[in-house]
Amino acid sequence: MSLPLDITPLALQEIRNIKANKGIPSEYALRIGIRGTGCGASFLIGFDKPKPTDEIYETDDLQILIDKKHLIYVVGIQVDFEETQEGRGFTFTKTT
Repeated sequence: MSLPLDITPLALQEIRNIKANKGIPSEYALRIGIRGTGCGASFLIGFDKPKPTDEIYETDDLQILIDKKHLIYVVGIQVDFEETQEGRGFTFTKTT
């Protein structure tokens, strides 16, 4: 199954750095999804164990979890990582 979103090489590098240096257990995978808020929704990224409602993908030896309910929202998204004077973090951009 092909990944429904794009993760840039820089984002993949930062994800690997976080997993290696922050004590993330090996059984945890990268979770990408959305979180509802009072004013809409925002993207989320973190590490979690697989759940029965997840679609599981793999790219570059990295397991990625996306809840089936979130798939429609993440299709065509590009996940990148940037460092600016204002700060550093992951960005989510619609590409299609």
